[in-house]
Amino acid sequence: QVQLVESGGGLVQAGGSLRLSCAASGRTFRRYAMGWFRQAPGKEREYVAAISWNGRNTYYADSVRGRFTISRDNAKNAVYLQMNSLKPEDTAVYYCAAPIGDSFAVPPSPTEFGSWGQGTQVTVSS
Repeated sequence: QVQLVESGGGLVQAGGSLRLSCAASGRTFRRYAMGWFRQAPGKEREYVAAISWNGRNTYYADSVRGRFTISRDNAKNAVYLQMNSLKPEDTAVYYCAAPIGDSFAVPPSPTEFGSWGQGTQVTVSS
């Protein structure tokens, strides 16, 4: 199992930016792909972005492509989500997650991920 702790959420105006961080420990982090998901009130958890173990491949949901950037620093056991041009519909709790296996489908399903952080709230005001 890997332990994950997110940080960096907050309140921002539409058009603003935030950078989320996810600190990982407990498993050989650098060997595994990672993902970011989000869940808005009354909605199901949805995929946002994912990154391969070496950072060379990144994947994005259509709703965030071109605005969000996922990255990782294996030396620091960390994954990041840079969010630009934020919209009110981006408001949600954001979670980083590690997959159960060595990889995941594209787009990934939350059911493929077995380790989750506690989440960090992102609120975008209009």
